[in-house]
Amino acid sequence: MPGFEVLYQAAALCLTYPDDDFRARLPLLREAAPQLRGFTDHAAATEQGALQAHYVEVFDFKNRHSLYLSWWTDGDTRNRGMSLVRFKELYRAHGLEFTGEELPDFLPAVLEFVSRTGDMTMLTEHRDALDELRSRLTAFGTPYACVLDAVCATLPPAPTGARR
Repeated sequence: MPGFEVLYQAAALCLTYPDDDFRARLPLLREAAPQLRGFTDHAAATEQGALQAHYVEVFDFKNRHSLYLSWWTDGDTRNRGMSLVRFKELYRAHGLEFTGEELPDFLPAVLEFVSRTGDMTMLTEHRDALDELRSRLTAFGTPYACVLDAVCATLPPAPTGARR
């Protein structure tokens, strides 16, 4: 994963709710991860309230654009609980304890994990879900699609016959 650590960390920040800290980090994100310029340029040119409203519209109203990776494979079933445990176990195996407010399969948390450890297991295992999310974000016409474009461009192709 040489060189992708910064991209993954920047993508994680771009996919979290755009609070005041995000706005302050935008110049650094634009400089550090040119692959994300489509999104960061949009974010820099968009008023804070409008950017926040768009984030909520894209990610919070429906699971259609879910940032929770296990939702794509397990939906809202019992199996999802075991998938979440797997994410936590992977974090622990690297000496990290997941204590975030979000679930451990939250894509920004996974991207931050990968940027710190280099372990791409969960990204590659959920490649098909990332492709589906990217496709849906593109169809929706949101600049967030370019963040998924950049992340997916770093991953090997999804295995043939992968389920969505």
